[in-house]
Amino acid sequence: MTRLKTYKVKDVALIAGVSVRTLHYYDEIGLLVPSGRSGAGYRLYDENDLLRLQQILIGRSLGLALEEIRLSLDDEDFDYAQSLRQQRAQLVERLGQTHKMINAVDSALTNLGEEERELDLTVIFDGFDPVEFESEVAQRWGETNAYAESARRTKNYSDADWALIKSELDQIWDDAAQAMRQETPPDSYVALDIIERHRKHICRWFYDLSPELHVQLASLWEADERFRSYIDKHGDGLTAWLVSSVRAAGDAI
Repeated sequence: MTRLKTYKVKDVALIAGVSVRTLHYYDEIGLLVPSGRSGAGYRLYDENDLLRLQQILIGRSLGLALEEIRLSLDDEDFDYAQSLRQQRAQLVERLGQTHKMINAVDSALTNLGEEERELDLTVIFDGFDPVEFESEVAQRWGETNAYAESARRTKNYSDADWALIKSELDQIWDDAAQAMRQETPPDSYVALDIIERHRKHICRWFYDLSPELHVQLASLWEADERFRSYIDKHGDGLTAWLVSSVRAAGDAI
């Protein structure tokens, strides 16, 4: 029998774009238990484990709860190919919803007689301009490379890109607000998983956000009324909860 290649937890974290702490948490709750251990007791993941992790991350992106994902994956009748087909259909449906949002924006611009005008980001983000704040972060802490990278990426973003960014960010804030209302500790694995999703969101769309810079960004949320006002619309006190969680994630490095 061919022996499957194995990967250490740090390798899996790098491949999948998740934190080591998240993988440890998935192991603890039985969601993703590594298939083996090294002689020194370190977690070893094989390719089947990575396929299961892919399913977990797709499920999370679709808004499924971790327990719901675990139950489906552990079902003896689970069909991996069928699951992928269903997930693809859901992603296509989400894309369709995004296009509907864009059409609504286009309709509004048409009614205003401003089809040719570049979309005003203050409308898309309800007064929250991510490029403005990223520039401010870069200037405050000297992250000129981060600012340059953000400016380079966002320069050519389409209306659809901005709508998708807003949708993703709103989902993260809504999940955080739900966790806060359930009295989830900011330093819990659940909270840190949400924080890691936010960090990856910034990395995907704007610039490479290190955990250390994430802590600095959280300090800006706390200090700047514009940030607090925007974030707390998703839940009273959410900014403080998020800041505590980001700092806990930074301390865990």
